[in-house]
Amino acid sequence: MIMEKFTLEIIQDALVAAGDEMFKTLERTSMSPIIYESLDYAVGITDTKGELLAQGNGVTAFLAALDAVVKSTLEKFKGENTLKEGDIVIANTPYSGGGTHLSDVSIIYPVFYKKELIAFTVNKAHWTELGGTFPGSVSTVATEIYQEGLHFPFIKVKLEGVFNHAILDLIKANVRLPESTLGDLHAGIAAAEVGAKRVVSIIEKYGLETYKKATEDFLNYGERMAIEALKTIPNGVYEGESAIEDNGFGEGPFPIKAKITVTDTEFIADFNGSHPQVKGATNLSFSGLVTGCRSLFKAITTPQMDANGGSFRPMKVLCEPGTIVSAEAPSAVSVYYEVLITSIDLIWKILAPLIPDKLPAGHLRSVCATFISGIHQDTKQFYIQAEPLAGGWGASATHDGNRGQLSCGSGESYNIPIEIREMRYGIQVEQYAFHNEGGGYGEFQGGNGQYLDYKIVSNGAHVTAAFLGEKTKTWGMNGGYDGSYNYFKIIRKNGEETRHNLGTNIALEKGDIVRCVTATGGGYGKPADRPKDYVALDVKNGYISKSEAKEFYNV
Repeated sequence: MIMEKFTLEIIQDALVAAGDEMFKTLERTSMSPIIYESLDYAVGITDTKGELLAQGNGVTAFLAALDAVVKSTLEKFKGENTLKEGDIVIANTPYSGGGTHLSDVSIIYPVFYKKELIAFTVNKAHWTELGGTFPGSVSTVATEIYQEGLHFPFIKVKLEGVFNHAILDLIKANVRLPESTLGDLHAGIAAAEVGAKRVVSIIEKYGLETYKKATEDFLNYGERMAIEALKTIPNGVYEGESAIEDNGFGEGPFPIKAKITVTDTEFIADFNGSHPQVKGATNLSFSGLVTGCRSLFKAITTPQMDANGGSFRPMKVLCEPGTIVSAEAPSAVSVYYEVLITSIDLIWKILAPLIPDKLPAGHLRSVCATFISGIHQDTKQFYIQAEPLAGGWGASATHDGNRGQLSCGSGESYNIPIEIREMRYGIQVEQYAFHNEGGGYGEFQGGNGQYLDYKIVSNGAHVTAAFLGEKTKTWGMNGGYDGSYNYFKIIRKNGEETRHNLGTNIALEKGDIVRCVTATGGGYGKPADRPKDYVALDVKNGYISKSEAKEFYNV
């Protein structure tokens, strides 16, 4: 019995290791910096029903996507149309299967052992370019999904091991960066193949029945751990409201409502009553909402445990169709991630007073994604820079907020190094620094946001960006002050400045600067309780000014 337990744990660890190997494979073989530098992707292994067994570290926003996309694949390919060995499916449908936006493409790989389907390996990665009206396939003024790029409604890119070259030709003819887009497709397939080989090798070593027992045991363990953690959270019904400030057309705000019910065995997130889906791209599908809820749920229940589907069994998400957090076709969704993060932030703010040991004050609450495109000044090739930006996180009951970290939706993502930016794209980084625009004062100080200045070095460039939080500060806790705002500026070479929160394909000239400003996180506790030597060190490090030290800390 003890030996069997050890064997099951070895198999579980081997699956996690296989997920990590898949992750590294995709990182090393992809062709887009947003994948191999920012790590804007996730990989995983599921059982034959689509239950998540292992997931390589990656984007938090894909936490519910990998198992959901497999389940949607199984719904389509059944009966006489069942999957066969050697088939590979691609999908990016936003409204089902872990939907996010069209730019996030999933590779679904059915794994067979002796003609029997025994698992799926799957990955989901942000492709820099997928066609659509504007470069980068993101638009803050899109009104229908048809304007946002190519749509793959669960189609086979390989049939029994043979590429469907018609699909490859279709992709090549409809994207602005065909080489890197197809390169990222092949990288995703390579990662899935590596995972499949590892799963088969585990089965060959330990036997199929033992493998199935291990996966079942792993899922049940995840469920038990989540339920144990729920017992540490006060039972009750808790409500709150947030809002999406703008839909890209100057309309808003649009309320998002949540009612959280916590028992010893169940966690229910009810978003009924939220605003109907809107004109514009600030919409989130229901499956995307599930992802957001999973992110927060995992943070407060099993943050130290490898992700698996069992740990999410106690969680339920409710919302009627057709709202801003449960949008239906053909609504535009390319800026879904701002709504996703707002949904996470809302549950976070509702629960933080109950469990301050698990949740800090509010953070930058935006991906602050920028898409700059143009013709490279040296290579004369078209480029698209796409990346998330870092900002400040909120302080907690025990320490200051982190500085210069990506948002809760980005997870294990990173910023792109300056050297890569300047080599690959027609920009020059003029400034990359923590700013001091105020806010976040408290016994524990909110982490500073950042300035990032892109100077355009070739004519004919454009920028698309979404910085929600331009009118709403990050929130403080327990007497701590609110933080600051997210926004971006266009600073023209003649000195004229304009401030934006959402903007699509704004024309830029050589010498213009795009200044990205990310928020400082919220503070925790009363500023009067912060030790004076800490305040002096903050001033020395430039985190706050002398005048702020005097006004808010009386130092």
